Amino acid sequence: MTSINNNKVGLISLLKKSAAITICSALVACAGNPYVRNAERNDVITLGDSIFDLSGELQQFLEGPDMANTTFRDYTLSGAKLTGGIVSKPVVEQYQDAQTDDSNINIIVMDGGGNDILLPAMIFDPYECKTTWYRSELSEKCTSLVDDVYVDTVSLLNQMKQNEVQQVIYLGYYYTTGEKTDLHQAIDYGDERLADACDNTTVSCQFIDPRSAINSNDVLPDNIHPNTSGSQKLAQLIWPYLETVL
Repeated sequence: MTSINNNKVGLISLLKKSAAITICSALVACAGNPYVRNAERNDVITLGDSIFDLSGELQQFLEGPDMANTTFRDYTLSGAKLTGGIVSKPVVEQYQDAQTDDSNINIIVMDGGGNDILLPAMIFDPYECKTTWYRSELSEKCTSLVDDVYVDTVSLLNQMKQNEVQQVIYLGYYYTTGEKTDLHQAIDYGDERLADACDNTTVSCQFIDPRSAINSNDVLPDNIHPNTSGSQKLAQLIWPYLETVL
């Protein structure tokens, strides 16, 4: 019996690892950059996923001479969900790590929640977040998933207020391109709920909607991640709000 149980545990572990590898391969998003735990402005941090972390260019533009001309702590990780997950440390834990390193955090630039929807949709789509010829509207399972992300987002933002964070700048998600246009309705609803989270939290929160700014020319061939022009455009959307609070 012990041998059978051990075999089951080993099989489950193997399946989890295989799933993680499959997800990474599908999204080309498990590369990226390590934490930057010390910077010129330690009171400013970034949290999030591969939109920031895969190339690192978005943060480089924000820190560059045409914008902030200083550096921020960076806790973004490719493949990160808002909560949970087996690919990367989630955004809620990134924030905990940043607090542990230096709790004097005044400004947070972040994204989060996209992979909570995208990762399952890209592999098996158990929540039916993709629209199809036979399902032209977003499924109730998908809207429920997004609503759960909303609840987790508000909880995280409220925690930031309790920790005396002064300003959160929350970057939403642009449309996936190419063969991944079947996720557009999920992205629409996701951005709507992330904007609601910013409105309904206790911390000062500015939501940035990038959907009208980013087009297929700004996205890598994987149809998900920003190329250099995309990262620059995202930085240009963020900068007017960041500039006023630095």
